Amino acid sequence: MIIVMQLGATQEQVDAVAHVIKNLGHEPLVLPGEDRVAIGIPDSLGQDERIRFEAILSAMEGVSKVTQTSRPYKLASREFHPQSTTVRVRDVAIGPGTFTVFGGPCSVESYDQFLGAARMVQAAGAKVLRGGAFKPRTSPYSFQGLALEGLKIIKQVSDETGLVTVSEVMSGDMVSVVAEYVDILQIGARSMQNFPLLIEAGRSMKPIFLKRGPSATIDEFLLAAEYVLSQGNPNVILCERGVVPIDRSYTRNTLDLASVPVLKEYCQLPVVVDPSHGTGVAKYVQPMALASMVAGADGVMVEMHPDPREALSDGSQALTPKQFEALMDQIRGLAGYLELSL
Repeated sequence: MIIVMQLGATQEQVDAVAHVIKNLGHEPLVLPGEDRVAIGIPDSLGQDERIRFEAILSAMEGVSKVTQTSRPYKLASREFHPQSTTVRVRDVAIGPGTFTVFGGPCSVESYDQFLGAARMVQAAGAKVLRGGAFKPRTSPYSFQGLALEGLKIIKQVSDETGLVTVSEVMSGDMVSVVAEYVDILQIGARSMQNFPLLIEAGRSMKPIFLKRGPSATIDEFLLAAEYVLSQGNPNVILCERGVVPIDRSYTRNTLDLASVPVLKEYCQLPVVVDPSHGTGVAKYVQPMALASMVAGADGVMVEMHPDPREALSDGSQALTPKQFEALMDQIRGLAGYLELSL
């Protein structure tokens, strides 16, 4: 529910409406606008409760109208947050007017491998270093990551290079551990609806990089973000990484670039695209990364490995250092045309 105040409503009238909402057992969300103030009630209300609230609030001084929100998500909705969010991590800003490149290997395999990848990513101009310490794999016999040792390597390499880091956390009880070593907590596609994990990640107050599940609708994706936001953590970055493909003969997933403008229309959070997982094929990463920019994404996450042929995971979709450098040159050129800062 959103209460729209009249043009020129006083601060006392706004405060009075907020006070009544609190007395009715809900937390008001004051939404300043360019010419008038709105007050949101992000909680779900039953039909009888909605009717009662509307009758009480619409009769108050300074209230123009009381409307129902049109989407099941609230805090992840532009109805509640008209202004786009910029997530700031140290000296990196992710949001409108910028295009942030996340680069690095799928997995942390060793200190030397990860430091080498970090140096290459940094030299090419990327701002965020990615790398998995815990790897959820389809097969239990595949490389599962270096776990705590991998986290320590990520932290050491970040300290040496100054790069912002992102890595996946797979369970709620590991949030505090991973948060000690990395700047951004990634919630992987397989964990998008792990609600206890989303709640703990939100409580950490760390920036959260949330990947869309392979079969998730837009509403399901944004409701997952809602779990994080409901813990008081506004720093959520959405990631489109592809949905279940119709034909696996050609790509690992179908990269749903149409989701980018849709998410940007209905949600205030930054949107990043992962063309590496979205295609699963290295040669398709470059065109999909550039297409993401044109679609309005706020960044891309690209896998790069010093030697993809020797990668312990996802080597087929990882760019070589030269390919990554060439992509960064193209991104810089397109960013200038689109008036985006890198």
